[in-house]
Amino acid sequence: MNALSGDLPAFTKNAINLASPRLGAKVLFATDDFFADKSRLLQDGPAQFDPDRYDDNGKYMDGWESRRRRQGGHDFCIVKLGARGVIRGVDIDTSHFTGNYPPAASLEACVSEDEPGDATLWTEILPAVPLGPSAHHFHAIDSKDSWTHLRLHIYPDGGVARLRVYGDPVPAWEGKDRNAIHELSLANNGGRIIAYNNAHYGSVWTLLTAGRGINMGDGWETRRRREPGYDWIIVRLGAAGIVEKVEVDTCHYKGNYPDRCSLQAALVGASPDSSIVTEAMFWPELMGEQKLQADHIHTFGAEAIRTLGPVNHVKLNIFPDGGVSRLRIFGKLG
Repeated sequence: MNALSGDLPAFTKNAINLASPRLGAKVLFATDDFFADKSRLLQDGPAQFDPDRYDDNGKYMDGWESRRRRQGGHDFCIVKLGARGVIRGVDIDTSHFTGNYPPAASLEACVSEDEPGDATLWTEILPAVPLGPSAHHFHAIDSKDSWTHLRLHIYPDGGVARLRVYGDPVPAWEGKDRNAIHELSLANNGGRIIAYNNAHYGSVWTLLTAGRGINMGDGWETRRRREPGYDWIIVRLGAAGIVEKVEVDTCHYKGNYPDRCSLQAALVGASPDSSIVTEAMFWPELMGEQKLQADHIHTFGAEAIRTLGPVNHVKLNIFPDGGVSRLRIFGKLG
């Protein structure tokens, strides 16, 4: 797919961008980034273009851009993913690169506890594919393995605005203290949003990321509700656990925070996401309705949380609508 439209590939739906700096992803190395620094390749926002902006090396471009090669070979960069994960698909985005985009690109992946070196074993997960000017290039990845690093090759040189890596984090729960409290909902720990009734504003997947929101667009926000009812979102936890504490953070939401919230939860077996949406209507209450306030971290403990035993899915209900920056579910592994 060479254009971004409303009809995005299935692998992008409710997916985590494993190459997001919000998860801790970073570009470790590039053979050359003379025209545009390699760190821009992973920025979360869409690439921007200012026709009048220049720096000491030439035109300022929002992405990674190498100089023109004169001695043969090709350029590449190495990306450390924010979390080890199974990759479902990628978007190699050349937005605003018109006469300076690479004609082709490929991807390799590896597993490494440290920065990859000369002895690292790389596996090709996307053979060389053609690229076009100022376009999104979506490609599904047919691999069930999980990876920690990627190597993006561009042939022979040029600029890429953004690299998005859609997938599922694979947390390493083995050996973890089962009596300790873990953030079961954290995206890096395998937490994933599987459904919501509305997400008109914001970046909904950031609801499960670390740290506080950076602005009002960094979280889940619904449109203004003009009919009876309430809004909701369903999260699959990274592991089944017994919930001990919940945080609902309305950071930056001041005139648009929900008036109240509640939680339902259940231990769900292997079910398609579409079925879980229906099942969730009848899940027991984990936490009754709680009053919320603007721009505030709300912490709920034993006084508000009901004992349900191990659960692996939670449904956050907000009344009647509004924005939540972060949802954190803490508990012991069940």
